[in-house]
Amino acid sequence: MKILITKAMMSMTLLSCALTENPSKHMSNDLSSSLTSSTGQNTIYKTDTATFGTGCFWCTEAIFQELNGVLKVTSGYSGGQVANPSYKDVCTGTTGHAECVQIVYDPSKISYDELLEVFWQTHDPTTLNRQGNDVGTQYRSVIFYHNDEQKEKASKYKAELDKSGAFDKPIVTEISPYSTFYVAENYHQDYYNLNGSQPYCYYVIRPKLEKFQKVFKSKLKH
Repeated sequence: MKILITKAMMSMTLLSCALTENPSKHMSNDLSSSLTSSTGQNTIYKTDTATFGTGCFWCTEAIFQELNGVLKVTSGYSGGQVANPSYKDVCTGTTGHAECVQIVYDPSKISYDELLEVFWQTHDPTTLNRQGNDVGTQYRSVIFYHNDEQKEKASKYKAELDKSGAFDKPIVTEISPYSTFYVAENYHQDYYNLNGSQPYCYYVIRPKLEKFQKVFKSKLKH
């Protein structure tokens, strides 16, 4: 995979400017959420929601948790035809679901455009139903859009990146309407932070996270 970070970021910055000129187990978009702060007090945020799949949700969760303005990241399953699937079900590749994360964020601190920028640069969107050694439709690159604005931005970024030659192969990322998100089993939540010494975390997630932290240093929580 040839990722030209500088070129890709320039393309995304230009497109972002153009776009901003046009003004249960299911988490809804554009809502006010009450989240418990570190002091134990409830804080009301005006939030938006994004749903992305970039392969194994352990990696995706660890990355988006780092971003300033991201309030909550939940691992789960979306895009399939079976209700309440288990991890074992999804791993068969027969339910139609993708491993993905649902991101609740504060749009006054981080925009959907910025989340898309991280999405494109932290996985390979040119490999169909595969990320590294993880193979199957459950590992597909996918954006589940919650409204027309998200659909438009995702589609324009995808087209602009293909046109810019940021990747050496065409982008195969699926852009589909959001329907239902099923929260994954508890042991999948906050996986990297709780299992950092496990071989997969140490040898696969950690290097990816360190690379991300260098590229997106200015966007991280401090």
